[in-house]
Amino acid sequence: MTKNERILCLFDVDGTITPPRLRIDPKVDSFLRRLREKVAVGLVGGSDLYKILEQLGYKPGSGGREDEIFSKYDYFFAENGLVAYKDGKLLRKESIVNFLGELKIQMFINFALRYMSELRLPRKRGTFIEFRNGLINLCPVGRSCTQAEREEFAVYDEENKVREKFIEALRSEFSGDFGLSFSIGGQISIDAYPVGWDKTYCLHFLPVKSFDKIYFFGDKTDEGGNDHEIYMDKRTIGFKVTSPEDTMRKVSELFDVPIE
Repeated sequence: MTKNERILCLFDVDGTITPPRLRIDPKVDSFLRRLREKVAVGLVGGSDLYKILEQLGYKPGSGGREDEIFSKYDYFFAENGLVAYKDGKLLRKESIVNFLGELKIQMFINFALRYMSELRLPRKRGTFIEFRNGLINLCPVGRSCTQAEREEFAVYDEENKVREKFIEALRSEFSGDFGLSFSIGGQISIDAYPVGWDKTYCLHFLPVKSFDKIYFFGDKTDEGGNDHEIYMDKRTIGFKVTSPEDTMRKVSELFDVPIE
């Protein structure tokens, strides 16, 4: 069987090939390996590099190597592609610090902290702001919450639109020359990033002339979700999925890859 390098399947991570912030199921991992025998395979996640690597089985300090994870994919994009790898080699790394500058960053962080300090939620824990290379991640419940607390917040947020209202406030406050976009990420957070630094950013490294088709699979494809822009982009063929199992079903139908 000859691999068709001119077809790329590009996957979101959380909710698409793994449960949110949890490890990939070995069954899904094996499925993606079988898919890669037929077409090129890439990942694009909003989280930082090491969070994604851990979800894919990398264990810092255990003797494992990052390149063992990279070797499973043709393209590997963290932080929407702001940290980009091809065949395990770093292509580029961008920084939101250089884009915004210290004054704007502090204005943004101060506003976000004030807003979150006034929220009443079922639980609040720690790490409400996480600074990454290409974005600032805001988490009303706190990223140090347990898995049960994470799921509790997700249900509460679905009913009360906590993150949607937060984004409205952010857009109202920073609609001027800040040049920021905001999207709901995963179960518990909001991503703030420069306009154009959504997941379509990774397409800079995937020139149209190199591929006949680019298929994208993601779960947060509705407007306001962090998969929406790339799902709607004319350069991709977008598929909305609801879980890793749903992802495998849709890919299996397209490429006749068995689910074992």
